[in-house]
Amino acid sequence: MTTLTYLEASGTATAIDVPDGWSLMQAAIANGIEGILGECGGSCACATCHCYVDDQLMAVLPPPSAGELDMLDNVAAERRPNSRLACQIKASPALAGGSLQLPEVQE
Repeated sequence: MTTLTYLEASGTATAIDVPDGWSLMQAAIANGIEGILGECGGSCACATCHCYVDDQLMAVLPPPSAGELDMLDNVAAERRPNSRLACQIKASPALAGGSLQLPEVQE
């Protein structure tokens, strides 16, 4: 398990123990985090799991795939340099202690 903190647009911070190998989107939905919809079920086809990853995660995550970059062009909230799709990030010990902030809108 990897502990990550989800920061909702409302300001609520929730630490979640995410099973290694799960996507950060799966963990958010399973734990009732407000702000991640995941309408496509994690197939990188909707951009409703847009999030902003912190500097710690930015330093260890691989760059987004071409498909993720294409979907990030369709996000409803402001796209930032640290924008990622939570469905494309798999939990692993390297992410422990990181956080992701959720935008105010997803669609």
